[in-house]
Amino acid sequence: MGESLFLNREASWLEFNGRVLEEAQDRENPLLERLRFYCIFHSNLDEFFMVRVASLLHLIQEGGAKTDHAGLTPHEQLQGILQRVRALEEASYDLYQRKLLPALAAEGIRIVAPDEATQSEKAYLDAYFSREIYPVLTPIAIDPDSAFPRLAGLTVNLAVLLVPDKEKCDKEEPRLAVVQVPGGMPGLCRLPDKDEIRKMWLQDVLRDHLVLLFPGNRILEVAGFRLSRDSELELDDEGRYDYVRMLESELKKRKLATPIRVEYEARMTAGLLSRIQRGLGVPDWALVPVGRPLEPRPLLSVVDLAGFDRLRYPPRPPLLPAAFAQEKNIFEIIREEDVFLHHPYDSFDPVVEFIHAASEDPDVLAIKQTLYRTSGPESPVLDALVHAAEKGKQVTALVELTARFDEERNIVRARDLEEAGANVIYGIAGLKVHAKIMLVVRRESGGIRRYVHLGTGNYNERTARIYTDMALLTAADDFGSDASGFFNTITGYSEPPAFNRLVMAPLGMRDRLISLIQREADWARSGQNAGITAKLNSLVDAALIRELYAAGNAGVPIRLNVRGICCLRPGVPGISENIRVISIVDRYLEHSRAFVFHNGGNPEVYLSSADWMPRNLDRRVELMFPIVHEGARNKIVEALKIQFADNQKSRMLKPDGSYVRLRADGAEPIRAQTYLYGRLKEEHHQASTVTPVRFVPIEKTK
Repeated sequence: MGESLFLNREASWLEFNGRVLEEAQDRENPLLERLRFYCIFHSNLDEFFMVRVASLLHLIQEGGAKTDHAGLTPHEQLQGILQRVRALEEASYDLYQRKLLPALAAEGIRIVAPDEATQSEKAYLDAYFSREIYPVLTPIAIDPDSAFPRLAGLTVNLAVLLVPDKEKCDKEEPRLAVVQVPGGMPGLCRLPDKDEIRKMWLQDVLRDHLVLLFPGNRILEVAGFRLSRDSELELDDEGRYDYVRMLESELKKRKLATPIRVEYEARMTAGLLSRIQRGLGVPDWALVPVGRPLEPRPLLSVVDLAGFDRLRYPPRPPLLPAAFAQEKNIFEIIREEDVFLHHPYDSFDPVVEFIHAASEDPDVLAIKQTLYRTSGPESPVLDALVHAAEKGKQVTALVELTARFDEERNIVRARDLEEAGANVIYGIAGLKVHAKIMLVVRRESGGIRRYVHLGTGNYNERTARIYTDMALLTAADDFGSDASGFFNTITGYSEPPAFNRLVMAPLGMRDRLISLIQREADWARSGQNAGITAKLNSLVDAALIRELYAAGNAGVPIRLNVRGICCLRPGVPGISENIRVISIVDRYLEHSRAFVFHNGGNPEVYLSSADWMPRNLDRRVELMFPIVHEGARNKIVEALKIQFADNQKSRMLKPDGSYVRLRADGAEPIRAQTYLYGRLKEEHHQASTVTPVRFVPIEKTK
């Protein structure tokens, strides 16, 4: 198979972000939700430059000419990225200026320029600037002979050209100064208008009052710019004693790392841009002119404005699974039967209750858990672990400090756990721990029993409302035994056990997946029921892609739901005619990983924390686990089936790497996320609720 049978990873990711932008462009979406998608699109693009483009630059600087599986060198990939980003930026500009702003204004929400402010508003802004803004500003004069100041990444700065306000000043070389727009203040200032919502960008308020910062000078030009810096962490944890301090040091370096991109207001003159470029030492390709806000995220304050519910998605409160609608404590419920959870349709409250009950229950002896991303300082999961440790329970937390952009938060909470007396493990040398598992060991009348939670998503009750994830709560002995073996392996020196149910990366997950794919090919060759249905965030691994091609050629019908990056090229004659790939971008972020292997008519269903990428299969600790409960298996199969029937928010991947939006075209309109919520609501036979689930308290075993 030639290299042309693979799509480029970076191009595929940009196509995903293009689909996010499409949701912002879609007039059928509520206006404020379109604005939210617009902000997500730009936030995604920031991270893409800081991580993926930074990685390509490292390869280019090292002289790397090695091609990827699509046959592109790092330099060719970079050129393709820049070309596609320019097109996306143009679409973003058109959307913001010509569609979103007028639509907001029609609803009584206006973002005004300084020259649109009324006299009373100008007086208000004068007082606001003097009272709130001026005290925190620090204008920095830039001497031509001095080094350019180290400006923090993702902050908006105003470049100011000025000359002394005196006769013949035009003969002098204009001076350059930089003023950082304060990041700790609202990026959009609310103006005192009773009839409508009127806001002004903080940088425009600052721009309009700059003369107060430079008395005795005449301002010739003011233009904003913003840096994105290299945010890849270069960690060598081999033989390092203090991993936490090493990470903290790297995080400090990140703030002042090499600029990757410089966005600047399109109004900036060539002369001013040249001075900034020389000062920052960036190449021409890193300069990106924009006609939109340099930092769109303050628009989220508009998204969340009170009184505009009709401009947002209608409320869809999570549902309490029927298994918990009974007068029993959570351990009794799990002990009776495995419980399947499909978030955010199903409430995350049972997971919170599981860890809370474990922390309070006097019969619980130990709690062991992996932590990747949590909800921050107020996380109920972390609070419960701290409480359990303070009560003397044996608490072991494997905290992955290098969860990208959550590193500082994880360090703080890890130290809280340590101070409470928990055993905190800071990852594994050379590997990132991405598995999602919690083990509770409880003393009961019949002896020790283990309760396990396994999932595809993080222990974060906030993202559990906006990410689709799947999870299992079980008290089955084989899962409990495997969970103990897993934690003993990653916290000690024991060899990985022969698991009953769990499949672990990097120790065997790729091999198991290949075996499962090849088994389907064998079923197809023998004329039996064969098929593969998989839901993933990303499909990059070349070995698995080749196996999928081979299985498809053997007659296996393959359906892949890949939200983001997909390097497999479907629909190629003679190669991948039996493979169909879709992507759904909708209200919730599709995050679950679920795999169905038809197995000759006896389907096997797996959930996993891992995407099919080399990093997940080779450089991360991941888990895949089967769903053995028949009811849960059926729910997963049905959920995947309805997603492939979606004709509202689904796009199909074409052989050239582009996507085409699927339409009903006279058929019944099906929107998978809406359908799944409605189906579960009917199944639960109860009104939805946003209040915490009230479980029966735990009583001590006699």
